[in-house]
Amino acid sequence: MIPHLPDLEARSPWSANNDKPEVKIVPPSSAVDGKIRVPGSKSLTNRALVIAALAKGRSALHGILQSDDSYWCIDALTKLGVPVAVEGETVYIDGCGGKWPNPSGELYVGAAGTVARFLPGALAAGSGAWSLRGSRRMSERPLAPLLGALTHLGAEFEYGGKERCLPFLLRANGLRGGEVTLPGTTSSQFISGLLIAAPYAREPITLHIEGEVVQRDYVRMTLDTMASFGITAEGSADGQTITVPTGRYQARSFPLEPDVSTCGYFWALAALTAGRVRIDGLDAASTTQPDIEILDVLERMGCTVLRGENFVEVQGTGQLKGGFMVSMKKSSDQTLTIAALAPFADGPITLTDAAHIRHHECDRISAICAELSKLGIRVEEHHDGLTVYPGTPVPALLDSHDDHRMAMALSLIGLRVHGIRITDPGCVSKTCPGYFDQLSGLGVGIEY
Repeated sequence: MIPHLPDLEARSPWSANNDKPEVKIVPPSSAVDGKIRVPGSKSLTNRALVIAALAKGRSALHGILQSDDSYWCIDALTKLGVPVAVEGETVYIDGCGGKWPNPSGELYVGAAGTVARFLPGALAAGSGAWSLRGSRRMSERPLAPLLGALTHLGAEFEYGGKERCLPFLLRANGLRGGEVTLPGTTSSQFISGLLIAAPYAREPITLHIEGEVVQRDYVRMTLDTMASFGITAEGSADGQTITVPTGRYQARSFPLEPDVSTCGYFWALAALTAGRVRIDGLDAASTTQPDIEILDVLERMGCTVLRGENFVEVQGTGQLKGGFMVSMKKSSDQTLTIAALAPFADGPITLTDAAHIRHHECDRISAICAELSKLGIRVEEHHDGLTVYPGTPVPALLDSHDDHRMAMALSLIGLRVHGIRITDPGCVSKTCPGYFDQLSGLGVGIEY
């Protein structure tokens, strides 16, 4: 089978290893024992960037994630006329107060789902006409519910291809406000995209959510970030109705905690090598990132987890435990991570409630099943997840599917198995350009 070709246009100047066709993972010679810091949360970074750009005054975002997704967000804001300065791990943004300095232009969102879902509402709340386009895969990913809601509130769209997908021309003359409905079952990013823009509507917006919300904790993250910048929404007891008052975000200094989704791969490194990995700068008790649930799964698999006030440490075990089922409803980005751990457990592991990850950078359920099968691992694919059985993986060339999470999860197999190679290592730049360098720093062999 021919590996999936990377969409190199979506790689930013912050990416790495785009010239490397594949990477070989060499198991460490001993148990990993290390302490690291992980870059800022992608989810928090792009929420904070857009909100700070809408705010009045200069904001400072500390601990910025320098990845493809954040680069394209900053690039779009800069093209909109918002001054953005990156100084080390801090980004300074001079917010426009909701009036974009450049009322027209062409914007590119790369493969960043957060940018593609957060930017249209922020633009529609202002005044102007902008063309938006994204990567090949981003142009296939769903946007219809969000764009439909924005149309209901007064935005106008002209589509260059498939209806209610990228690319499109957005004509904006502000949002009316009032009642609007969105589904919760496809992506929480639709809800977040509307909420971020809502304060700038002419009247308060009351959002009604139909159905169970996929990854509701990310909606809470959005609301918390909005509150940090001065806008507090009111929600119903069941969380299905949210009312956002009119107002203006106020600039502030905002810390970005480490990306827990990325932390999961390094904690898994400890689990697979019976080693120890400590990640500094993270408080497991206070984080709003739902992927922190992977710590509960690692404990269930026999690992020891130490949750400190400003760090989280995982100690691996000689034999990982299996024989259980776990819902990935809240922490679906860790589905691939756990699937990569599962062959080394002492019983099968079933992962459920993750149907929506079929619509991410690739169909992640189908893709991970295909790659585990190449390794000789028995796997059963379900509509909303998979079951992975214990086995002894064989050497193989694995396809990253141009998906950062596929590449990082599959790299974990190479911690225990010689001869594991993965295509297109540069795809990890979407969220963690330095991933393979950090693995190398912890004693894992990396050969390009």
